[in-house]
Amino acid sequence: MLRKEELSPVEKKIEEYGMLNYHVLEGMADWVRVVDNDGTIIYANRTMKESLGDNIIGMKCYRSHCKTTPCTFCITKRSINTGETVQKEEQINGRYFSVKSSPVTNSDGEVFAAVEVFRDVTRERKLELELIDKNKKMSKDLGFAKRIQEKILPNKEALGNIFINYIYKPSEMLSGDMFDVFHIDDENIGIYISDVSGHGIAAAMMTMFIRQTMRSIKDDHLDPSATLSELYKRFSALNLEVDKYFTMFYGVFNKSTYEFKYANAGHNCIPIKYNNDGMEMLEVKGYPMVLLFDEIIYDEETIQLKKGDKILFYTDGITEAKDKAGREFGTESVINMIKNHKDDILNEINNKIITYSWGEQQDDFALVLMEVIE
Repeated sequence: MLRKEELSPVEKKIEEYGMLNYHVLEGMADWVRVVDNDGTIIYANRTMKESLGDNIIGMKCYRSHCKTTPCTFCITKRSINTGETVQKEEQINGRYFSVKSSPVTNSDGEVFAAVEVFRDVTRERKLELELIDKNKKMSKDLGFAKRIQEKILPNKEALGNIFINYIYKPSEMLSGDMFDVFHIDDENIGIYISDVSGHGIAAAMMTMFIRQTMRSIKDDHLDPSATLSELYKRFSALNLEVDKYFTMFYGVFNKSTYEFKYANAGHNCIPIKYNNDGMEMLEVKGYPMVLLFDEIIYDEETIQLKKGDKILFYTDGITEAKDKAGREFGTESVINMIKNHKDDILNEINNKIITYSWGEQQDDFALVLMEVIE
């Protein structure tokens, strides 16, 4: 055993502070070192020396040594000066380490050094960075999909003797609500509103299927009931899970006779026809588009419209909007809004829903107003 005077300055410090159980530290897989209050590394365990070299002992932990020595002197001094445990992250030789610096006291309770544990978190950090990159790409893709979904909505314009206006608000970036207005032939205009179960990407993809299918069916089927039956047939061919379903109300307006034929595939937000003389709920029964049946035959109704008549189509994002007490807005509130605000019903309902739900939109919603203008 070396005599006291034969020990190097570093070895004297190690012996002086021999209360540390170096045997335990030597067996740790993490890097461990002890740095005194002037920044000198007085101990490094075997794992750290194998990675950075034996000459790390005695080196100063300052920024000028960062290329060869992890520089955590800022948290080391903080641990020594305040007696608190401090944690930060360091990048060393291209790897990421979580560093925890804890004060070390002598027999008199004085803090003279800090023991630092370096845990390699490279794998976790790289996975996190990859996830951030993927999320950025996904957000960019979702933004693109959102623009596409908005661009395919019909124009707010006159189509022959009807005028179409709407408000469309997804609860997330993409919506499961969809509506469309299109010419079937020279005499007839089709209009529908649909609500897909769920939100986000899957629901938005289903709205694309609905739109494309409805526009391809329209040339072969004029009656709303036959159109919905054909839509169900094509939806069934997708072989999706039972929890993937949607509802739809579909009507056909004849520009010459002013007849409006309609059928309902489980859309529980019954459209409301109204004018200065009163209002009428366009009720007709029908199952939603859910894969429980081999075939569905839909009922159909017809009403006669005239100039000044309006039909309000909407989704359950309106009726199921909740206030702070959990009370739903409900169909009756929609009816009352129509009674009191016939002239600007879309904006009135939209503003009411915002205040009713305290600005917390929980579901997609769409409001579509069809007005007979001549």
